[in-house]
Amino acid sequence: MDFTLVGIIGVVTLLTLLVMGVPLAINFLLVAFIGIAVLLTPGSAVSLLGDTMYTAIASPTFTVLPLFVLMGALAAASGFAERAYKGLYRLSAQLPGSLAVATAFGSAAFATVCGSSLATASVFGRIAYPEMRRYHYDKRFALGSIACAGSFAAMIPPSGMFILFSIFTGVPVGQLFIAGIVPGILTALVYAGSIVWRASRDPSLAPRMEAEQRIMLRDRLHGLLDLWQILLLGGVVIGGLYGGLFTATEAGAVGAMGAMLLGAGAGPLRSLPRLRGALRESAGITTTLFFIIIAALFFSRFLGLTRIPFEITSFMTSWDAPSWMVLGLILVIWFLMGMVVVPAAAFALTLPIVFPIVVELGYEPIWFCIVAMKMCEIAGVTPPVGLNAFALAGAAGKEVRISEVFSGVWPFVACDLFILLLLLAFPAITLWLPQSMM
Repeated sequence: MDFTLVGIIGVVTLLTLLVMGVPLAINFLLVAFIGIAVLLTPGSAVSLLGDTMYTAIASPTFTVLPLFVLMGALAAASGFAERAYKGLYRLSAQLPGSLAVATAFGSAAFATVCGSSLATASVFGRIAYPEMRRYHYDKRFALGSIACAGSFAAMIPPSGMFILFSIFTGVPVGQLFIAGIVPGILTALVYAGSIVWRASRDPSLAPRMEAEQRIMLRDRLHGLLDLWQILLLGGVVIGGLYGGLFTATEAGAVGAMGAMLLGAGAGPLRSLPRLRGALRESAGITTTLFFIIIAALFFSRFLGLTRIPFEITSFMTSWDAPSWMVLGLILVIWFLMGMVVVPAAAFALTLPIVFPIVVELGYEPIWFCIVAMKMCEIAGVTPPVGLNAFALAGAAGKEVRISEVFSGVWPFVACDLFILLLLLAFPAITLWLPQSMM
């Protein structure tokens, strides 16, 4: 049978099974194993699977993942998010929509010690949503601000998705971490500006609170003190990466140890059940991600045998069309795929194909990864499979319907599209920090 035809059948089967709800890793393994067995032999498929399992896990990049996952789990168990949210609320008091503004910046701050957007959305769903409802914030406005702010963890280091990008593309993970800082902060600022503008125009979205009028200068200084743990831990990790003091793996180890010491010093991690829970959570997340990555890399090898990536790369690079049109087509495909499959599946399926095309067209790999991550943020909150929205709906309580979360995200998606246009028009926003790394 023709190799390319088998590859096309495999891709169609993969997408069909994803839509039917087959677990991502099992889907990749099943389709790739059967495809390789058809193209070669069942023994070759077994041999290639064993080789993939070894070579994938043996990569030094993989050591980064469990360390930063552990750092995020320890930071969440230590209550860093709660303190950051309270401190930032004191700082933003008297602004229209101050609780939502605190959520935007609090999510950005917590993202510096937690690389999971799902975890960030869940944590702030438990912290911020009850406070907003207590002060009669519009339900959809509150849910939309929390769900979209949670997506910051996909961009602000140490992002778990950047580690996956590094594995699939070979771009150094440390440079990706640093490249995400400015776009992440810029997104938080645009969100905050949008919240203040909307709350000023329609006070019913975020009623002003009398208690805010009594917040004095010393209260704001206390708010800064509530941020010291996150500022210290995030500053050491990101500053060490930027200054060349640490490799990404060493930064993960320093971050995990710092989160452990700060959490024990503050008290929460002195509780053995809470510490055990954080360790169990990080182990579960790490093993799940490892399983998905190995399966995705195995599927990528199957695609390589079919020559589909090579054929598409040759066609797209010889296509008589401007390079920006090719890039736009890739982004549109990602946007559509993000509406029906989870971002990790979309990137695992497409990156082995589209990344060589983008590099061949002359685009900067780091810039392209940041643009792709912005698409990942948008996919995380848009229906029907916006994982951040589902995570928030589960964390906020039984009275929250997923349709209410989705109806509240669109003004923030518009902000994300604005940031995406800025990143496309001005690549220096992304590139100037990694290019200045020591």
